[in-house]
Amino acid sequence: MEGAVKEMSPREAHAAWEAGEVAIVDVRESDEHATTHVPGVPLVPMSELGDRLEELPTDRPLVILCRSGRRSAHVADQLNALGEHGDVANLTGGILAWAEDGLPYAGEPPR
Repeated sequence: MEGAVKEMSPREAHAAWEAGEVAIVDVRESDEHATTHVPGVPLVPMSELGDRLEELPTDRPLVILCRSGRRSAHVADQLNALGEHGDVANLTGGILAWAEDGLPYAGEPPR
């Protein structure tokens, strides 16, 4: 059931990621990622996710990142339903909120 997905704020996700407690995965499309991205966060576009599930880390919880948090909530819900990746969380507000919180990113300011 969508809507029951755990949410993590950008600051919570960043701190947990830097501590090695979670892995963040970007599910935006390649053109979005090329314009703005978080260095070190792998890209597995939502459109390719079904074919690339084996690329997702399984050694720690996942936090899913998109532009605004809508696509990532859907992906987190799907991954939680599969049950192969532990607890999967949505990064609330996506890269827009990440940048707004002053967290590091490369490229143009997200829009």
